[in-house]
Amino acid sequence: MDENIIKFDAGTYEAAVIGAGHAGCEAALALARLGHKTICFMVSTDTIAMMPCNPNIGGTSKGHLVKELDALGGEMGKNIDKTYIQSKMLNTSKGPAVHSLRAQADKQRYSGEMRRVMENTDNLTLKQAEAAEILWEFDDESDNDLPAEKRRKHVVGVMTLSGATYHVKTVVLASGVYLNARCIFGEVSQYTGPNGLPSANHLTQSLIGMGLEVRRFKTGTPARIDKRTIDFSKFEVQPGDEKITPFSFTNKRADIEREQVDCYLGYTNEETHRIIRENIDRSPLFSGNIKGTGPRYCPSIEDKVVKFSDKPRHQFFLEPEGEYTNEIYLSGLSSSLPEEVQIRVYRSIKGLENADIVRNAYAIEYDCLNATQLSESLECKFVKGFFSAGQSNGSSGYEEAAAQGLIAGINAARLLEGKEPVIIDRSQGYIGVLIDDLVTKETSEPYRMMTSRAEYRLLLRQDNADLRLTDIGHEVGLIDEERYAAFCKKRDEINSEIERLNGISVGASKKVNDFLVSIGTNPIVTGTSLAELIRRPELNYYSIAELDPERPNLSEEVCEQVEIEIKYKGYIERQNQQVEHFKKLENHRIPEEVDYDKIESLRLEARQKLKKIKPESVGQASRISGVSPADISVLLVWLKQNGR
Repeated sequence: MDENIIKFDAGTYEAAVIGAGHAGCEAALALARLGHKTICFMVSTDTIAMMPCNPNIGGTSKGHLVKELDALGGEMGKNIDKTYIQSKMLNTSKGPAVHSLRAQADKQRYSGEMRRVMENTDNLTLKQAEAAEILWEFDDESDNDLPAEKRRKHVVGVMTLSGATYHVKTVVLASGVYLNARCIFGEVSQYTGPNGLPSANHLTQSLIGMGLEVRRFKTGTPARIDKRTIDFSKFEVQPGDEKITPFSFTNKRADIEREQVDCYLGYTNEETHRIIRENIDRSPLFSGNIKGTGPRYCPSIEDKVVKFSDKPRHQFFLEPEGEYTNEIYLSGLSSSLPEEVQIRVYRSIKGLENADIVRNAYAIEYDCLNATQLSESLECKFVKGFFSAGQSNGSSGYEEAAAQGLIAGINAARLLEGKEPVIIDRSQGYIGVLIDDLVTKETSEPYRMMTSRAEYRLLLRQDNADLRLTDIGHEVGLIDEERYAAFCKKRDEINSEIERLNGISVGASKKVNDFLVSIGTNPIVTGTSLAELIRRPELNYYSIAELDPERPNLSEEVCEQVEIEIKYKGYIERQNQQVEHFKKLENHRIPEEVDYDKIESLRLEARQKLKKIKPESVGQASRISGVSPADISVLLVWLKQNGR
């Protein structure tokens, strides 16, 4: 910071949140709703819940995160239910474990609705100002023999670029992609945040001064096209679902149904690829102008053309950015090629021959933390009261950010209240998988959530997120009594109906067998329960209604859970057994003071990794890259021998 800036006292709060993107909004709302006086800083109020990239919420595995966030008392699910323009359940041809809800958002309305909620939340103050420095002090019991960056510290405040000092006890960093942000396309390089907004150019040095390790990552976004210049007749229409599924468990379908907007599917071609190949040396991704590491699972179009040179075409989607704008987002065509090359690339595609670019595609580099410096509560291991969430932790995606923001906000509040942190483990939710991966596995690229990362995905379905997590949301204080009572009623109805169906037996009468044959299934030879019939692949809860005249009148959500729990009972029981084994390792805590150098049988690499990450449990230690099963056996023996 400029030494000539006059520093002054600007007030006292319990908590500060730096950033008002999807992570910052959830963190700030959680803190304020739990009764803590909170200030939320942002470089511009226009950044509140802004969607600088794709205009949608949810998708494969990401939809799980939003449903879980809602079950815990977060805001994202409610907000997208208010502002979606198209809704679609993905992967419906597969089993329920991978069904994922995805909704196209009206970007302006999404941001505006979240801003309205933020501005009208008690205990929450919004402040447009660049947070330039986090203020801290050494702990009294900090080891003075350690280097300054390794000594224990605690947060005492935040200072803005203007010199305003805010005294706080806890800080949540949710800076997104704004730290030293640089936007690049072709030979153009601008030190701005997304959409030309200001970057945050001072906070990185403060983080380094606290002893934190900072990395440089990169992401990108495609161009936006004026829809008046697109020939939509040359693309395949992608309509939304007729049957809408809400993201928030507080909503019913009838509450949120509305007329939907179509998306479209298109393809690149050989001419598109030729233009890209001829200009690949002008892409900063290949010229060396971009130093940051990009996301493997969301490559640019030039990346795809180079890496998959045998493919004659690549698909992309045309997604409206809202009801009241002509901007169309070209999902799957992100790029950092020069503007004149972008124009040629897009116009080489059938249907885009006359396309006008409203916003150029670009790549963006930014600073972020190595998340292994955080505990599973998302608090820094050596700076008490400092939490971090979202892309500042090296993740990608709105949903990943929001999920971390909620957990960071909850745990910052619990720190203020002197309570134990809330930890969602890998068997409880995708949120647990996300956070555990970030703080344990030292990702070297922007982290994206995927269903394949979850070991217990049959248990962690998006449809049962409330059954898994609402108790925690209520205990924390973010689920009110009215909502909790409705949830308990739903849970009781599910359990009662499963028990009832297991207890009702039908005999092998001619009437019964004639009915079974009529609905396409084999007759029975002995009496069987209704639950056993539902387990047949060709039958479901509704198809056997004629055999169940005393069936109670239950909601669609209850019936769905009853059917899934009955139909997949064997698989669910098997995964529950796996979870029991997992819990034994997770519950085997490792004391913070363990000196791994004294465990002589540990391999050198394992010793180095364990010392760096300082796992909180044997389970977490087992997931560290470079720590083998043999190392875990050595660790378990040592802990037992030393009474741990």
